[in-house]
Amino acid sequence: MDRGNRNVLRGAPFSRWFSRLPRRVPAEFVGVILALFACIAFTSAAHAQTEEPSTALISSGAVALNPETGKVYAVDTSRGVVSVFDSQIHSVSSVRVGAGPIAIAVNADTNRIYVANSAGGSISVVDGKNDSVLATLSVGPRPYVVAVNPATNRIYVSNTFSNLITVIDGATNSATTVKAGSADAIAVDSKLDRVYLLGYENPNLIVLNRMPSVVSKIPVGIHAWSMAVNETTGTLYVTRIGSAELVMVDEVAGLVTTIPTGAIPCAVAINPATNKAYVANHGDNTVSVIDGARREVIATVKVGQRPQAVAVDAKTNRVYVANSHSGDVTVIDGARNSVLKTLHAGSNPYALAVDPNGGHLYVALYGERALAVVDTR
Repeated sequence: MDRGNRNVLRGAPFSRWFSRLPRRVPAEFVGVILALFACIAFTSAAHAQTEEPSTALISSGAVALNPETGKVYAVDTSRGVVSVFDSQIHSVSSVRVGAGPIAIAVNADTNRIYVANSAGGSISVVDGKNDSVLATLSVGPRPYVVAVNPATNRIYVSNTFSNLITVIDGATNSATTVKAGSADAIAVDSKLDRVYLLGYENPNLIVLNRMPSVVSKIPVGIHAWSMAVNETTGTLYVTRIGSAELVMVDEVAGLVTTIPTGAIPCAVAINPATNKAYVANHGDNTVSVIDGARREVIATVKVGQRPQAVAVDAKTNRVYVANSHSGDVTVIDGARNSVLKTLHAGSNPYALAVDPNGGHLYVALYGERALAVVDTR
């Protein structure tokens, strides 16, 4: 789960990550470390049967939906392919991409899909019309995160353990390198035309403009893990797993508010229609519900074992939580902040995408098939 987990899966010993911790570890952080060990054990076991487990990386961007075409794309890291499910004709196909695909992003406006190939050091550009690779772009070693700004048709790629970000022009597939610091997560606000970069050990959130260049740094604290943007309110949400907190950032005013959550908050999703944020707490099997206007937790919902990802269907006001250890998805009623039902998903669900039109949930899995299609009706 932690950035050290990526070290393990690349073949680097976990002791290298652990040695970077201070010699006097605070008592409140011991529980976090133990939980991270548990998550590492899950990941290692899930990939024990793959030929090259060092390329199998955890990424919440492992599955993506194009709502315009109804197609869903999920990475299959060990096989070097992207699985494609066409919801209109209910067909499944695959596209051969680079080595070790780990993350994927879709530009619905151009019908292009961008796949980060960790072991191949490249981005595969897939044409959504016929699901074939249009181009393979070199972006440097170990790309980990890929994000799209549909308003500018620019694609942002980070490289593990590097202070460089690659920016791709979607019209020409030309790439520009920006020295902006290490980014373990990227969030895009297309309305404000801002890109946010988050490094696990960097206390500052990096803000890029269209140039692209660094325009500001916002202090959010170290051990931040994931981000989500509410473009309606101009608010950025950042989870901090080390301190069990959610940081809310006013994108215009720069105001920062810190809100306590459950243990190891590893994922956050937003419902812009209700102005609520949902934080999956991996360490205590709960979801914290945050009222964006009041800037406080209004409910805590018990879910399955080791929640890893969370997604929101704003149309139905339902929240979906992928529970990696119990192999299921918890469905939360956003109006009542209570559990509606639990859906079987398959082995080790770790990433989600919701189809707001088709009534389906798409789940990325470890240990078996890459993609599960779940009927949510």
